[in-house]
Amino acid sequence: MGLRSRERLSAPVVETTNMATAVQKITLSASRDIPFNKLVLSQSNVRRVKAGVSIEDLAEDIARRTLLQSLNVRAMLDAEGRETGMFEIPAGGRRFRALELLVKQKRLAKTAPVPCVVRESGFAEEDSLAENIQRVALHPLDQFRAFQTLREKGLGEEEIAARFFVAPTVVKQRLRLAAVSEKLLDVYADDGMTLEQLMAFTVNADHARQEQVWEGLSRSHNQEPYYIRRQLTDGAVRASDRRARFVGVEAYEVAGGIVMRDLFQHDDGGWVQDSALLDRLVIEKLQTEAEVLQVEGWKWISVAPDFPYGHTAGMRRLVGETVDLTEDERASYDALKAENEALEEQYADADDLPDEIDQRFGEIETVLAAFDNRPVLYDAAEIAVAGAFVSIDSEGALRIERGFIRPEDEVPVAPVNNGDRDASRIAGSDSVVHEAVITVGGEPTVSETDAPEEDDAIRPLSDRLVTELTAHRTLALRDALANEPNIAFQAVLHALCLSAFYRHTSNSCLEITAKDSSFSAQAPGLAETALARAIDARHGQWAKRLPKNPADLWDALTGLNCENQTALFAHCAALTVNVVKEPWNRRPDAFTHGDQLARAVDLDMAAAGWIPTVDNYLGRVPKVRIIEAVREAKGEKSARLIEHLKKADMAREAERLLDGAGWLPEPLRLAQTGMEVDAPIGEAGEAEALPDFLGEDEDDAPTETKEEQPHVAAAAE
Repeated sequence: MGLRSRERLSAPVVETTNMATAVQKITLSASRDIPFNKLVLSQSNVRRVKAGVSIEDLAEDIARRTLLQSLNVRAMLDAEGRETGMFEIPAGGRRFRALELLVKQKRLAKTAPVPCVVRESGFAEEDSLAENIQRVALHPLDQFRAFQTLREKGLGEEEIAARFFVAPTVVKQRLRLAAVSEKLLDVYADDGMTLEQLMAFTVNADHARQEQVWEGLSRSHNQEPYYIRRQLTDGAVRASDRRARFVGVEAYEVAGGIVMRDLFQHDDGGWVQDSALLDRLVIEKLQTEAEVLQVEGWKWISVAPDFPYGHTAGMRRLVGETVDLTEDERASYDALKAENEALEEQYADADDLPDEIDQRFGEIETVLAAFDNRPVLYDAAEIAVAGAFVSIDSEGALRIERGFIRPEDEVPVAPVNNGDRDASRIAGSDSVVHEAVITVGGEPTVSETDAPEEDDAIRPLSDRLVTELTAHRTLALRDALANEPNIAFQAVLHALCLSAFYRHTSNSCLEITAKDSSFSAQAPGLAETALARAIDARHGQWAKRLPKNPADLWDALTGLNCENQTALFAHCAALTVNVVKEPWNRRPDAFTHGDQLARAVDLDMAAAGWIPTVDNYLGRVPKVRIIEAVREAKGEKSARLIEHLKKADMAREAERLLDGAGWLPEPLRLAQTGMEVDAPIGEAGEAEALPDFLGEDEDDAPTETKEEQPHVAAAAE
């Protein structure tokens, strides 16, 4: 055997011999059971600040599971260095206090053996510090999955919550986090996603959609949680939407619909995922309500979730009689009014109302409102030619608008015999109906031109003569009316009221009409604005005060005092205003007058409630106009902050910046003066800062480390 072969054989022996001499075996500290009454707390424990689970909860946990981790103890020595039989605890003080509480509650014997690790070398402070430093907190994802495992083993959410001393809501939140797509959970485990982002993904349980959104976000600079929620709920309907409130979320779910909910922030009831199903349920419920309404005898009933503003234009509104209160109802009404006034007087100087008083005010208000909303009775003959609209109001409640007569359903007006056999007029039409041929015994009567020679009988005046005479009378009446301003005011008011409240009548000799024009281009939600509701309410109040028959209107107006006449005149005049600019309707002079009128009444569209939003302006104009709007309202510095953003983000951020600034686009400003911005915020001082994700370029955005992630308990709870 050669030298090289002998070296190969001997090498392992040498290596083994070297390892045996180099590695020194360690000896673990002894573990033993020590009676509880032989243990005392050590002053060497480095933990001074209370944190984590309370002593009471820890005691309950030990009572359920016993002690899961031994105490770290050292023998106590006397002055001569001999053991005294007592042991101090430098590490595990909270566990000792929990055991102590169980002993005080007589749930644990004083002499019960406690598992302890007995240390001898080193320092007690070192033991305490090492135990706390070397401990590694459980990754939040492990906690989520552990809760999920317990759930799969048959434990309910309430039971899991009780075992770990957390609220059931916290358990639901952590189970929801564990239910996110495994692909995204792996990203979170590798610190590729923050806890807040993971929370946002719980809104939609569709794993494919979650992964699709995350894939899209990887190419976007915007990865904020709110944006993730927006992407996941795109196309869904808020549960606070009027349609969802009308149908009811429970009814929607019974029909098979899915509701997405956010367990980590207020979501107004969540999102209805299937908008098509919701719309079908809305129509079905409205049709059911319409079928109930049919028994009242209306000629037609129009059903829709929402009708555009001005949908009743051109129709005559019936004025019914409100059903009076019974004696018992009147007594209840008066008692509630008296109670309400007494409470208002009692708590007039109180800054905050007690909860029970505030609740009582609400109850009284609800009942009084029900009393005020009395049913209205209509004439059966009018019901037969009239109809009703069935829709949903802004609060999600059923809205029924009764008593509208379409022009084509108006009952023909009887011919008027004014001595010249003028043609009769049909209600709802301004066209003259030619004189009818009257038959007597099957033969037509002869016309004036074929009449026999004049005899002593008195015949009607000729049409030509009547025209000439009434022309003189018209001229005289114009001159006389011009010298009587008060009567002229009432005459114009009379004509306006006929047009505004009665429709298609000919009870005025003035050629003046109040045309309540509907808008051909509807702005979304226009009918639900405070302005529209105020106009409709005022119109309804006047309609109740005016007589049912237009022939009685003049006398009714005469009975009004000057203040009421003026208010009614202003209302009717306001209904004729139309400054809607439409491409097919060029009216430059009318728009100039509209500006004059706006200045005369000090119209401020910002004060009237219009604010620029993504839906009504910012999302419908080019980026250059968005930047221009921010520059005008907030200054150049603020405008520069959003120049680099994509349009969707720019519009949303501009909406935030312009909130409360009073900025208006050109069509809402006065033509001559425009909009003056005395001191743009951006020029007077520093520009308002953007959110972090909008202020950073994608490549420069900082990466959040694991240590920077918020603790799961704080975030989830």
